[in-house]
Amino acid sequence: MDTLPAFLSHLEHERRLAGNTVEAYGSDLADFFNFLRVHLGEEPTPKALGRLKARDIRAHLAQRRRDGLSDASIARLLSSIKALYRWLGRAHEIENAEIAYLQGPRRKARLPRPVSIEAAKDMIFEAETDPDSDAWIGARDAAVLSLLYGGGLRISEALNLTGADLPAPERLRISGKGGKVRIVPLIPAVRQAIDTYAAVCPYALTKSGPLFRGAKGGALNPRLIQGLVQKLRGVLGLPDTATPHALRHAFATHLLAAGADLRAIQTLLGHASLSTTQVYTGVDASRLREVHAAAHPRA
Repeated sequence: MDTLPAFLSHLEHERRLAGNTVEAYGSDLADFFNFLRVHLGEEPTPKALGRLKARDIRAHLAQRRRDGLSDASIARLLSSIKALYRWLGRAHEIENAEIAYLQGPRRKARLPRPVSIEAAKDMIFEAETDPDSDAWIGARDAAVLSLLYGGGLRISEALNLTGADLPAPERLRISGKGGKVRIVPLIPAVRQAIDTYAAVCPYALTKSGPLFRGAKGGALNPRLIQGLVQKLRGVLGLPDTATPHALRHAFATHLLAAGADLRAIQTLLGHASLSTTQVYTGVDASRLREVHAAAHPRA
């Protein structure tokens, strides 16, 4: 198997990364491999990759910057290249010390921009009562948005639910990034939204089939939810930062504002580390110190 397809297969089947993440790696590295074919005058085989110098990588990064890539995109590109080399070391015993020490531009930590409580409620209400949609589609859209805001799910997690999750349980088993499993409690409003949709959906919701269906009965495409939220932004006068993921941000920030523990929020979101949750919820370092001081027995 060619190097790039083999690496992407590793990401998908062994590391079990999400499809959009694998797609992002593939896009970055396809450009990189195309550059190398011209730059080296040969196919970038594992051995050819092992001979690369840091200056070769910098030449590619410089070219991509001239193409208009931002610092964040350059940093992601370099991260993809380094991930490829880590895999080459394990799969082909090819080491390249020069690549390991390359550093990209520093990325500024971006605090999430959640929607307000009122905006989240309005988005769900408008989705459910949209006069331009069939009643069952409005119920479906309201149920999906309720899961994002009321359960803190990612779009992919919500759309991966199946008919086996009916009737909506008090605790939902979610398989998140990297196959990590977590249990998410569902408040009554979310359970009711799911069951209301299931009752009016015109398609048979089998245990092995997708819970959320498109207009023709197939699995609901996440782009439809993204388009829905874009439409709701216009109707409600919300900023461009009001995205489906902003509802997940809102889930965390509103729990935190109500006094929820950071560790509990970390578990609900499925984050591997507390530092990720700190950034995710917009908590500053002083708040984290307060939590530590209040909870540690020697504080």
